[in-house]
Amino acid sequence: MRILGIDPGTAIMGWGVIDADSGDLGLVSYGALTTPAKTPLPQRLEVLYNGLAHVLAAYRPDAAAVEELFFSKNVTTALSVAHARGVALLALQQAGVRIFEYKPMAVKQAVVGYGHADKQQMQHLVQMTLNLDHLPQPDDAADALAVAICHAYSAPLLARIEEDS
Repeated sequence: MRILGIDPGTAIMGWGVIDADSGDLGLVSYGALTTPAKTPLPQRLEVLYNGLAHVLAAYRPDAAAVEELFFSKNVTTALSVAHARGVALLALQQAGVRIFEYKPMAVKQAVVGYGHADKQQMQHLVQMTLNLDHLPQPDDAADALAVAICHAYSAPLLARIEEDS
């Protein structure tokens, strides 16, 4: 199964593609879609949409895992991320890719084994899990790979639950 992980953001949207085959995980590619500061929001969203559409066409994932919005104290940042998530969900839906959403704590639990792991722990476990020579950069791409890994670990259980329904 080919999985696209997405770490949404308006300035930087991280993405990562992995292949999961019977518990073996392999890196396909990763990167980040960036938008220039002070660009009007509608133009930024268009850049993100077009970039994600290109990633979807290039890697043709079977499933997509998107990090859910974590609302902190900064409402402006939360709204900005919500816009980026909406664009990502629309692009995925239009491409016919099955969408799964995960809370940040669930991603940390799946990848590190501890729901309150810090960013550095996450990045090192992503590097180890995917057998990489170096930490994936930027951080947003590493986070997207973590979301994809979370789905790779969760997918077999989700499939069994779906079969029983």
